[in-house]
Amino acid sequence: MGIFDRLNISKTTAATIEWDMTPDLAFCTFNAKGLREELSKSDERVCYFFIDNWGDAPRLYLMERGTRYVHILAEITAPVELLIECIVNQGGTSSSRDNFPIDTTIKKWLLAEVIEPAESPYLVPALSEESTDEDLDAALPSCGETGFKGEAISLPVGHQSLDDEQIRRLIVQWNFYDAERNPQGKFDNFLADGGDELTVIDERTGIMWQRAGLDLCSRRSMQRKYDQLVQEGFAGFHDWRLPTAAEALSLMEPCRNEKGIHLHPCFSKEQPFIFVDARRKPTGYWFVDYKQGKVYWSSGSVPGGFARLCRRVA
Repeated sequence: MGIFDRLNISKTTAATIEWDMTPDLAFCTFNAKGLREELSKSDERVCYFFIDNWGDAPRLYLMERGTRYVHILAEITAPVELLIECIVNQGGTSSSRDNFPIDTTIKKWLLAEVIEPAESPYLVPALSEESTDEDLDAALPSCGETGFKGEAISLPVGHQSLDDEQIRRLIVQWNFYDAERNPQGKFDNFLADGGDELTVIDERTGIMWQRAGLDLCSRRSMQRKYDQLVQEGFAGFHDWRLPTAAEALSLMEPCRNEKGIHLHPCFSKEQPFIFVDARRKPTGYWFVDYKQGKVYWSSGSVPGGFARLCRRVA
C-alpha cells in the first residue's frame, strides 16, 4: 500500500490497514495478549485510523499498535466538519473528550484523498521514535538544589476505594492535570536525581520514584514482581510500594514530552499507563495513563498494566 512507503513503519508491521479496528478493541486485544506468556514478546503490530477528541478540535490519526508498542504514524488533516459529524453519529458531541473509531464516510474520504493518491497533502508523518530513553533523558539537579523551600507535603497514602466523583474531587483538590477532568491543572514538582540512575526524588512530595518500572503484566504477576523487587532491595531499599492515585497523578504534566507522554523526560516512556493502589467503586481498578494524560478505570476482565513503584523519603 503506497501510504506506507511515505511513513516510517516497523519492519514487523504489516503494510495494511485494519479498517475494523477501534481504539477500545485495540486496547483490549493487545493488553490481553500481553498477559499471555507465549505472546508477551510478540512482534505483531497493526495499523488503524482513529479520531482523537481530547484537544481543542478533533484530530484524525493513523496508529501503529502492538502488544508493547503504541505509536502514531501520521496525522491526517481531514476536514474538521467530517470528524465532528462522525463523532455526533456515534452519540458524542464536539466537546466529548474521548477517542472514536472512523465511520464509512471517513473511510471513503481516506481511500480517495490519502490512500490511493501517490502523494497526499493531507498526510503529515509523525516524528520518528527511534530515539531511546537514554537519548532524551533530562539532567536533574541534586537533592537540595531543586529550589524547593519548606516542608514536603503529604499526599493521600494507603489503599483506597474511589468512585468517579471522588476521583474528580481528588484531582481538583490538588490541581492535578487530567485531560478530561481538569485540563487546566498543573501540579509543580521539584525533581532531583536519586544519584543512582535508577531513581528520582520529588522534594515537594518527599517521594522517591523508579525512573522506569515493571513491564506489562496482570495484577497477580505484578504482585509477584513487586514482591521480588522489594525482597532484593531495589536501589538499596525494601519499602517500595504501588503509588496511590494522588501520588501517580502528581507526576502528570500538562504537555507531552519528547517521548510522547505526560511526564518529565527523566522518566522512561516504557510504562505508559500504570497500576495504582486504588479500586474503583462500584467495580474495577483505577489506572493513571501518561500517554493520554488522564486517570481511567478498567474492569477486572482487562486487568493488564505497567507499574512505577515509589517510597516515601521525607
